[in-house]
Parts: sequence; C-alpha cells; structure tokens
Amino acid sequence: MRSFRRRLLVATALTATTVLVGATAAVPAASAGSDVNALLAESLRQAIVAQNFEDVLDLTPPESVAAASKAGAPEKHDPLSAEEASAARVDAAAARPLHQTPNMDLAVIEIDRLGRPIAMADVLLSPQYPNGVVVPLNTRKLSTDQVRYRWWDDTEWDVNGGRGTRDVLAGREGAPLDFSSPYPASVLKLMVGFGVLRLTDQGRVNLDAVYDYQPVTPHPVCGAASSKVIRQHFDEMITKSQNESTCALIKMIHDLGAWDEVNATFVELGMPTLMVTGTNPENGGRWIGSNMSSIDTAKLLLLVNGGSGVLWTTDAGRQVTRDELTEASRVQFIKSLGNQGHNEMLSTTNHCGRAYPVQGIPQLTPPRWIQADGTVKVGDAVYDSDVRPCDAVAEVTFSHKTGWVDTTGSDAGIVRSLPGKERRNYIVVAFSNLGTDYVDTYRPADRPGVFPVLYTEKYAKLGAAVDDIMVAITPMSHWTVRQG
Repeated sequence: MRSFRRRLLVATALTATTVLVGATAAVPAASAGSDVNALLAESLRQAIVAQNFEDVLDLTPPESVAAASKAGAPEKHDPLSAEEASAARVDAAAARPLHQTPNMDLAVIEIDRLGRPIAMADVLLSPQYPNGVVVPLNTRKLSTDQVRYRWWDDTEWDVNGGRGTRDVLAGREGAPLDFSSPYPASVLKLMVGFGVLRLTDQGRVNLDAVYDYQPVTPHPVCGAASSKVIRQHFDEMITKSQNESTCALIKMIHDLGAWDEVNATFVELGMPTLMVTGTNPENGGRWIGSNMSSIDTAKLLLLVNGGSGVLWTTDAGRQVTRDELTEASRVQFIKSLGNQGHNEMLSTTNHCGRAYPVQGIPQLTPPRWIQADGTVKVGDAVYDSDVRPCDAVAEVTFSHKTGWVDTTGSDAGIVRSLPGKERRNYIVVAFSNLGTDYVDTYRPADRPGVFPVLYTEKYAKLGAAVDDIMVAITPMSHWTVRQG
C-alpha cells in the first residue's frame, strides 16, 4: 500500500509540471532538463506547498521587544548577555502567527548505484514565491545562473517583505529569480570539513596530529584552550555539531593562511555560493559571513559521496570528479556524516515513537549513540525515546549534517536504501529561516531533562514526502537512463 501511495503521489504531480514563479509569472525550465527532472521538481514543489509552512507561530514576532533585541545580531551562535537574555525571554503569550511565507531552499540530486547524478531539482519558497518556484538548472553543470542570491538578514526579512539587499554573487542583477538565502547555521561545518580535508590531501594538515587551540581572545562559543587530535576535532564537529571543535578547525585554517584558498576552491569547482568569510582568526568564531545554496551544498555532498566519472562540468570547462578529495578523506567525511547524532529534522528517529514530532525520513539510527535501553545520548544531549522500534522498520541510512539557530533550520545529507528495501539513493538539502523561534500551534511542552524538539514537525513531514517521491520516481529515472 505504501509503495502504491508513493507512485500515486508522483503520477499526480506528472499532470502539473508547469514551472511557476509565485502564482503569476513563468520561468522557462532548463533546456537540458529531462521529463524526469521536471517531474521531480514539480513533485518537490507540491510537497513544500503542502506543508503550509506559514502556519507556524513566531515566538519573537517583529513587533516584540525580543525580536528587536536579536535582529541583526553580529553572531547567531553567540550567547546573549544577561540584559539581552532578559529582554529576549520567550513569552508564549506574545507568539503570533507568522506574518509572511518563510524562505526555503530545497534541492535533491538522485544518484545511481555508482554515485553518478541522474536527476536533480531545486525549489525555492519565499514571500515572493508563496506557491514555490522551480529553479531552472543546467544538468551538465548541476548549477543555475537564474537566481540572484542575497545575504540573509533577519531584520530585512521581517520588515522588507523577505527581500534582501546585499548580493551574494556579482553579475546576477538580471536573474529572473531573487532569493535571500537562509543562514546555514551548523551545516556550514560541511565547508569547514572540506577545507580541512583539502589541506590534508595537500600534506599541510595531518589528521592524526595534535592541534593546540590557543585563542588569542577567548570566546564563550569557542571554549577554552585545548589540545586534541585533529581527526577528533573533525569528528566532533560533524557528529555532535560541537562548536568548540569547529572554532579550533576554523582557527587552524587561519593559522595556515588558507581561508581565501578554500573559498576560491569552491568557486573553481563550480560551487560559488559556498563561502566562509569574516571569521575571527584569533579564536575561529564569528560565523555569520557564511553562505550556502542548497544546490551547491548538494554538489559538495555529491563529491564527498564519490561517484565514478565526471560528476559535473564547471562554467570554465573543468570536469569535476571525486578525486578533488582523496579516497581517505572522503571515507573520513562519510564516516562522520554517517555517525550523525542529531537525527531530528528531515529525519526524526531520535524522537522515535512520539506522537510529536512525526517520523521523517525512515533512517537507521547510528548505533554509536544508542544506550542500553535504546535511548540516544549525544554528548550532553539526552533523548528519552527508544529508537529500536524505528530502527526495526528503517529503510535507509542518512549520512547528514543538521543546523539550527533562532532563524535557521537546516539539514543536508546522503540517503541510501538499506538491503532489501525499496531502492532510492539521493542527496537532499533543505535550508529555511524557520529555526527555534518558530513552533507548531499544537506543539506539546518540552519534557523536563530531555533535549528539546528544535524544529517544527513540518520538516519531518517534508522529509517523509521527499523520501516517498524518490521511491516513486526511481524506477522512472533509471528507465530513462537505460533508454538514453
């Protein structure tokens, strides 16, 4: 029955593959796109719209003192001062319905058994595109030049109708789509990880060496001085989203004078929206100058996944392959992503069995974090749900990285079907401004002593919908590849 429902879902979408900008103007689909790409894109667009993301409550609406206090903060990960914390204390009575459609950037790349891309789509949602808009993509380059990306700013989003004013990329002024890219939060750690491993492959970093983190100006988010093996820093940054390890690795790259080089590499590899800028070389903090689009993030994961042959070709004609990272580096990256402890956005197995939130992508929980009673503990984060019932019916693995702050909810990873389960292999990336400040109207109270539910459960519903779409579309895309 579930398989039939999935196929019915996509068959319904096939009848409406018009690419819409909001509800009015039309943007032509990329000429290189196939019917499968159009079907995937329209299915994703419908899945996003079906979630009614605008139905959530805003705990710090624009008119509130708390929102005014936090808007434009220099660093989203920074702790508030006592005065700011007092002003920002959430008053549930002050919560208001979200005043406009949120921003979302959702990309999916389907991959075959050899890790090669065979279908792809990118969909944007925003106050300008309340019905979602499919981004025209060049399937050879796995990219688009049809979006004018803007830097995220909380205040601009709140008071300027969701419109940003600062361009991420030069030369996009005439692009038909205009979109403020949500701050990536801890998904930016994928870019830090890539930088560390590129330097490792060049012989400038030894993952098994000890890095002495000595902040010139200590910062609460970054922690005190420490000495750890670099590989441990890397693992903690990805699996536990540990900010202290992230600061250490960012500072290490600064010590090597390599951040400009890392950012230039993203451009050279055809991922120009990926960038880590403005970080503090004295302690590795201040991450607000980071930007990621979902399609470029999906490409980064495609490279890490390590498919055979040419994965994409850049504007300059460079053929990008998995060899941009060595096999050892890719293995390290995939191992850490596969041991993700925070499975609670597009997938929600850490909250297995709860009536809220619903279950998302049906992933197998990494056993590393499972306690003897079946519950999960990730560092100091304690979850009280027994994940074993969900693992017993799991259908996929999900090697991913989540991110959250007050105005960011993000998740990016690689989905692979488990042996004997319905086949699908794909990369999914979701960025949105619906972070911890936005909750469902019916959300139950957090359980005392248990790590809170960080996101609206609409993300989990979207994750499950994406997985259903990929199960349904896989036979069609593979048939198309065979025929081509």
